[in-house]
Amino acid sequence: MITVFGSINMDLIATTGRLPKPGETVAGNSFATAAGGKGANQALAARRAGRYVHMAGAVGKDGFAADALALLDDAGTDLSLVKHVDGPTGTALILVGGDGENMIAVVPGANGLVTAADAETAVGKMSEGDILMLQLEVPVDAVKRALSAARAKGVTSILNLAPLIADAPRLGRLADIVIANETEFERLAGQDGMDAEAREAALHRLHQETGQTLIVTLGGDGVIAIRDGVISRAQGLKIEPVDTVGAGDTFCGYFTASLDEGLDFASALRRAAVAGSLACLKAGAQPSIPSSKDVADRI
Repeated sequence: MITVFGSINMDLIATTGRLPKPGETVAGNSFATAAGGKGANQALAARRAGRYVHMAGAVGKDGFAADALALLDDAGTDLSLVKHVDGPTGTALILVGGDGENMIAVVPGANGLVTAADAETAVGKMSEGDILMLQLEVPVDAVKRALSAARAKGVTSILNLAPLIADAPRLGRLADIVIANETEFERLAGQDGMDAEAREAALHRLHQETGQTLIVTLGGDGVIAIRDGVISRAQGLKIEPVDTVGAGDTFCGYFTASLDEGLDFASALRRAAVAGSLACLKAGAQPSIPSSKDVADRI
């Protein structure tokens, strides 16, 4: 079983011909709303990959709450660990440029009221051998407690170091598996401006220090990882991206689901990389997450 402990948002998405520079106003082409939040996105990706998933987090008592949970509910995600709190549901304000790149501002809302006690409750319902997946859009104390509780219970923890916060390197040391993009990995390693050779050396160094499985997503260049002292690489698909929002979350959810399903590490990386590529072909975080059949067909 997979439990995702993390954020639940509504995404407010505007598309533009290009992203604005600081202080600049540009004309928008379209506007849409879509369910999001890194936790919810990863939970839905794992569910669409075919695994049984619990979502643990919080939404507000406002007009966004039901819509933020709708796709998770439709997919059959267990929402019994989602609490409803006074105030607004978390929101993300997203600008998507003509090349598919994006700028995002996140307002935590209810996500900021997720507590260490909620972490204890979520992990308390898990069993040895289950997988706990986390990100950094809920309070640090809650993430830390969840990671500590998972280790004590024999639950495998997977931490996505996103969004990048000051506590990311410290929290990263507490997880069994860490997933980061290039910038996040540089913060974890304490080394800026890595080229490919320096990145691989840093993977070996950190792995020797911690014994952790470390995974670095590289956008169009695929993914590099280290596990049990061995470097692995995987490629996604050659695509023209429409919207890269949610691609990383799709990777995380599919990778976790693949491990839960019993796939070997290399196959899990490849499946997740393909899923992340497919997520770039549609707008919106959750609407773009592909089905397990779509991913299998492309593999």
